[in-house]
Amino acid sequence: MFKRILIANRGEIACRIIKTARKMGIETVAVYSEADRDALHVEMADTSVAIGPSPAAESYLVIDKIVAACKQSGAQAVHPGYGFLSEREAFSRALAAADIVFIGPNPQAIAAMGDKIESKKAAAAARVSTVPGHLGVIENEVEAIKIAEEIGYPVMIKASAGGGGKGMRIAHSKSQVSEGFARARSEAKSSFGDERVFIEKFITDPRHIEIQVLGDKHGNVIYLGERECSIQRRNQKVIEEAPSPLIDAATRKKMGEQAVALAKAVGYDSAGTVEFVAGQDKSFFFLEMNTRLQVEHPVTELVTGIDLVEQMIRVAAGEKLSIKQSDVKLNGWAIESRIYAEDPYRNFLPSTGRLTRYRPPEEGSANGVTVRNDTGVYEGGEISIYYDPMIAKLVTHAPTRKAAIAAQSDALDLFVVDGIRHNIPFLAALMAHPRWQAGKLSTGFIAEEFPNGFHVHAPDGEPADVLAAVAAAIDHVQGERKRRISGQLSGRSVTRESQRAVWLSGREIKLEVRRDSDVIDVRFNQTKAAVRKLRSNWKPGDLVWSGTIDGHPIAVQIRTIANGFALTYRGIETKAFVYTEREAGYARLMPVKKLADTGKQVLCPMPGLVVSIAVEEGQEVKAGETVAVVEAMKMENVLRAEIDGTVKKINAKPGDSLAVDAVILEFA
Repeated sequence: MFKRILIANRGEIACRIIKTARKMGIETVAVYSEADRDALHVEMADTSVAIGPSPAAESYLVIDKIVAACKQSGAQAVHPGYGFLSEREAFSRALAAADIVFIGPNPQAIAAMGDKIESKKAAAAARVSTVPGHLGVIENEVEAIKIAEEIGYPVMIKASAGGGGKGMRIAHSKSQVSEGFARARSEAKSSFGDERVFIEKFITDPRHIEIQVLGDKHGNVIYLGERECSIQRRNQKVIEEAPSPLIDAATRKKMGEQAVALAKAVGYDSAGTVEFVAGQDKSFFFLEMNTRLQVEHPVTELVTGIDLVEQMIRVAAGEKLSIKQSDVKLNGWAIESRIYAEDPYRNFLPSTGRLTRYRPPEEGSANGVTVRNDTGVYEGGEISIYYDPMIAKLVTHAPTRKAAIAAQSDALDLFVVDGIRHNIPFLAALMAHPRWQAGKLSTGFIAEEFPNGFHVHAPDGEPADVLAAVAAAIDHVQGERKRRISGQLSGRSVTRESQRAVWLSGREIKLEVRRDSDVIDVRFNQTKAAVRKLRSNWKPGDLVWSGTIDGHPIAVQIRTIANGFALTYRGIETKAFVYTEREAGYARLMPVKKLADTGKQVLCPMPGLVVSIAVEEGQEVKAGETVAVVEAMKMENVLRAEIDGTVKKINAKPGDSLAVDAVILEFA
């Protein structure tokens, strides 16, 4: 077994690998760019080596720098994590030439499976069913359009060296192929240093199912069940689960055996993932093979009890698999939510900055439920523009899918992140969505259920009652605390009336609040419902009201605002104001402030780099036309005109680094 390994990665996956290495008694070496000098993975590792400037192309993607770091630190092996150099045949060969072990598959398997075009050719040779498409490299836009029209729309344009949704576009028409081809090539070159793309048929209403395989250097290969990864946005996975609500035992066996056959055909000898596109009728086609550890591997670990990173390390050290196919049992259900630094209310555009607060739910197991949080950040750390915007992967495991979803909802309510925008409200709303809960999934789920994006919705029904009751209880506790302030003048004791008016997103809810020992009773005046009983140890300053309402566990996040509270619960964000009857009367007379009209401006929707400006001053532009392209976190975002008009002034140029809401151009 190795004494010291180097992790050629950053963020949560580097931290996750360090945890397993520690458990195995192996020393770890972190590498870091200038932007990651104070990163969590650097702090966790036993030692660290600087490898260059912040851009990945000048640090984490430079093979020579990683090899030099191994020699400098005395590392015997390298774990690549995912992304960066994890699927580069050249990296594996460079390590071998330096007598350093690559903790991953052999270079021949990477060459056969790691390249998306070559993997499809290998799968076809192994008689694995594949999606119809053009497996050759496409040289230009004209050729791309010709191929797309031969295959038939819709088509998928994909980077040959791609992953994580980068360098990928769906096209439904000639014009979309033209634009998508250019964007996919540009993203592919920026992210992977390889601009090759190919085109295949896009299967409508598909599901994304993948099989985890594990092989050793002695010819043994097994499969560890499937993961459902159909909840995607911009072709990037958002929520994953294991097992899949679609797959039955017979289909699982067919998919697993096909995945193993393919792995054996290329001599695969590490952890890898065979991805399939599946129809709602349980039919499936080979999509690609990822010759690395997947982002979503924790759900497989929780349902099988197998540490995949440990197995990868043991296999790389030459050990035989100690697990047989008959040993693999799926236990319970696991759900993973990817928590990203992005603004769900602004079309999920990246959000960068400092994490002024980062307090995830407590990890551990209790009452049959496990909560796990894989992260690479900490409170006070910074989300950089240079890398993927992932903050954490929140995973819950329970005996049933319903229980795992409920646990995930509770954990998301407890997850405190301030300083940047994040997608927790969207993830929480997804958990509550009836179609998600029913398991009726497809890769088009988000586009179909949120066709106009994700927006703030005023609370109603049970969530409104919960938020109103919690707001009233918070106000009551604060009032009690004020009455206990020391040094007050003596005299008649202050008592507050029990009647309250709670304003939630413009809706007024009248209720009565009283304390009975350690319980706060809330009665809603509009209904004849029974009194809601609230128990909590909340005190002013706590960021989460955690307690029970009528015996049911509830967690509501709280931020103080002028004269009220900003509350978050089950994906609902709202402002709450609690008034006495007299205060409410005055509040109704206050004028409403109107926002300024910015309809004649194109604003930068996130901190980013201007790639191109597609218009000139004085040019007439129609609504929907491209006006600029802005890059953030390796993703290129096309900005389009929302109105017809004439360009009056252009305030930015290619290469400019802009802040959020910076004015790019103005219309006359």
